[in-house]
Amino acid sequence: MDSRILFLLGLLAAVNCTVHFKETFDDDTWESRWVYSTDKGADSGKFKLTAGKFYGDEKRDQGIQTSQDAKFYQLSTKMEKGFSNEGKPLVLQYQVKHEQNIDCGGGYIKLFPSDITPEKMNGDTPYHVMFGPDICGPGTKRVHAIFSYKGKNLLTKKDIRCKDDEMTHLYTLIINPDNTYEVRIDGSKVESGDLEADWDFLAPKKIKDPEAKKPDDWVDNAKMDDPEDKKPEDWEKPELIPDPDAKKPDDWDDEEDGEWEPPMINNPEYKGEWKPKQIDNPAYKGEWVHPEIDNPEYSADDALYKYDDIGAVGFEIWQVKSGTIFDNILVTDDVAEAEAFAKETFEVQKEEEKKMKDKQDEEARKKQEEEDAKRKKEEEEKKKDEPEEEEEEEEEEEKEAKEEEPASNDVTEDEVEEEAPKKDEL
Repeated sequence: MDSRILFLLGLLAAVNCTVHFKETFDDDTWESRWVYSTDKGADSGKFKLTAGKFYGDEKRDQGIQTSQDAKFYQLSTKMEKGFSNEGKPLVLQYQVKHEQNIDCGGGYIKLFPSDITPEKMNGDTPYHVMFGPDICGPGTKRVHAIFSYKGKNLLTKKDIRCKDDEMTHLYTLIINPDNTYEVRIDGSKVESGDLEADWDFLAPKKIKDPEAKKPDDWVDNAKMDDPEDKKPEDWEKPELIPDPDAKKPDDWDDEEDGEWEPPMINNPEYKGEWKPKQIDNPAYKGEWVHPEIDNPEYSADDALYKYDDIGAVGFEIWQVKSGTIFDNILVTDDVAEAEAFAKETFEVQKEEEKKMKDKQDEEARKKQEEEDAKRKKEEEEKKKDEPEEEEEEEEEEEKEAKEEEPASNDVTEDEVEEEAPKKDEL
């Protein structure tokens, strides 16, 4: 195909592309666009604008970060104009950075209809799509992809694993007008398929025939007892027998102790319960399969992907340990637009961010090694000084003991005479 035609087709696609919503949190003006819900009162947490502890460019990479532990975060904003994704792809993309090494909390985002009241938004507020990571302990590390359909919120049947490290990650959900979908993490496809197959949008196409029953003479045992096999005449042996080596104790008194009986032991000739050998069952017809019929309640829907009114974006999450940063939110109808936006933002940020994180980790490692070495040296010097201190203490104790000894018991004869009592004169 002529290169000029390809260029024109690409230009036409770009012209037809619509970016319904984009938020990069460049400065403090984000607070004038986003609205906190008052639903949780004092249990509501606040976001702060920051690039976090490590980043590529501090200004460019800043986003909104959860800042208070054990809080609900309910924040939303309306789009300039609501839209329907009828006949076009719906692409939802954003960045998540759990730099606090999150232990339990959500990191997902929601698309709401236009009639949402941001000040009252809560967990019961109807939404169209909920998408993104959810982590709680070692057992829950999934990417939610929940769609609302006829008043019900439907979870995917597949287990899509999310990232659980401290770095920035890009989550992308693509819903196509042919009722297919794709989930990407950091630009790579991690899951895809059919909406009808991977969510319970519709009743099953087939159901078991309620009128069908397994015939009474149906044989579904592949094996049977061999009718020719007979139990040997010498098969029956007791499981326990008296110990032939046991002897009655010399001090055993039959009158007082009763009649002596030897203890029982396992019989080495015991063969267990006899069972005839198994042979192929000539009457076996195979496993009976319940026949199915068309489900009268099934009704095809070619528009599972479609939402008539998408008009708001928001977060409605709970976090035990705060510190998650959200950034670069995009809602568009063009996958190429999302890829280009990711290349301008995430692809640049992730490399520079990693360099800074690696440098910080290396500095922390060296500092820890220095502290460990210093502590070890202090402990060794302390152990070395302990014997000298003990010797000094012993010498001091001996010296004090000598000083405290009583004076000598030796006395002179004169002292004895002086101390002797004088006799009374007659």
